[in-house]
Amino acid sequence: MKEGYKKVKRMTPAMRIVHWANFFSMIVAIVTGLYIAEPYYQTLIAESAVDKYVMAWNRWGHFIVAIIFDVTSIIVAYLYFFSRFEKPYKKVIPTGKNIKEFLAVLMNLITLNRKKDFDSSHLDSFNAVYFAIFHLLLAWMLFSGLQLYVHGLESGESSIGSWWPAMLHLVTDWTIPFSHAIVGGTGPATLMDVRIMHHYIMWFIITWVVIHIYYQVWRTIYWQEGDIAIVFGGTKFVKEDKEA
Repeated sequence: MKEGYKKVKRMTPAMRIVHWANFFSMIVAIVTGLYIAEPYYQTLIAESAVDKYVMAWNRWGHFIVAIIFDVTSIIVAYLYFFSRFEKPYKKVIPTGKNIKEFLAVLMNLITLNRKKDFDSSHLDSFNAVYFAIFHLLLAWMLFSGLQLYVHGLESGESSIGSWWPAMLHLVTDWTIPFSHAIVGGTGPATLMDVRIMHHYIMWFIITWVVIHIYYQVWRTIYWQEGDIAIVFGGTKFVKEDKEA
């Protein structure tokens, strides 16, 4: 270890598994979701007897990664409040201390690390809020996606009984008027409003990911504390002489 630094734990194995499960699932969800909306690589596939199954396989893949997102969302929600390692919700609460730290981290980013008046050895309020936004966007994708899914069960039945479509309608039908209120228009609220919002939010999530990766690389370069290694080994190094 380099002199003047200390090694600190930032992510548990469970947190890293969830992170990478979400990362790869998101790639599959985007690729398959775009195909479901507009079969963009159908023409690249040679004519064969299996061509008719391409959409089916894309829908299956999209559904599977959606299930993975559902499971990881439950895990994240639990850890958000009950983790024994750290409880991120405490950093989102707009207390004076959290607001001060949020502004300090933001100022550090704006001034290109010329001013660093906070402890970078733990989760800061800026990142906590940024990830809270991501989870809200992801929650919308899950609810709206389930609404699009249950719409295909028009008979009100499923392979596991009528209770499943009924439950999905109960928890996701609100996405139709909500989407219509956001998208606008003079006509009545329809499922198309949900499709449009589902598509738009995908681009917001892609933008979020791009900025997230950029910021982690930025921190690694400017802070020189190995932040980019957190998602691989779970640890980083903090300059002992710059602790807040």
